[in-house]
Amino acid sequence: MEIVYYPDPVLQRRAAPVDLAMEGLAEFVEEMKAAMKSANGVGLAAPQVGRSLRLFIASESGEVADAVAFINPELRTFGERVPFEEGCLSLPGVNGDVERPESVAVSWTDVHGKRHEEEFSKLMARIVQHEFDHLEGILFITRLTPADRIRVKPALDSFEEHYRSG
Repeated sequence: MEIVYYPDPVLQRRAAPVDLAMEGLAEFVEEMKAAMKSANGVGLAAPQVGRSLRLFIASESGEVADAVAFINPELRTFGERVPFEEGCLSLPGVNGDVERPESVAVSWTDVHGKRHEEEFSKLMARIVQHEFDHLEGILFITRLTPADRIRVKPALDSFEEHYRSG
């Protein structure tokens, strides 16, 4: 399973809902968990592996055993907006401060079709919001401060040039 890099179009469009009867869904989730771990990440969304599906993995520890698969998630944010440095597996080496609400309430379905609802705060809330953005076709770089956008522009230009020369 390969991670897709910016500016691949799959990263910039809203993902389609997952059909829970999709053949190989559980295996796909396990492969995503392994890819996240292999890349030393704490989250990975299906668009980041080239599949435009409303599914992401989140693991506060970065360990596969702690990873939760969020299928067709819905979320509601609340709490104070706090800045925190973020990066992304689809933009290696690019990071910057992003302000996000400190808490999130999420409802989602797991690979067995069971519905869940839970509130998360701190790092897990941040991971969930970052990965949910991927499902909406939003990259964290659009949420950077103007100063950080200027700072990372050379790296983004490099990714774009590499993509064009393909």
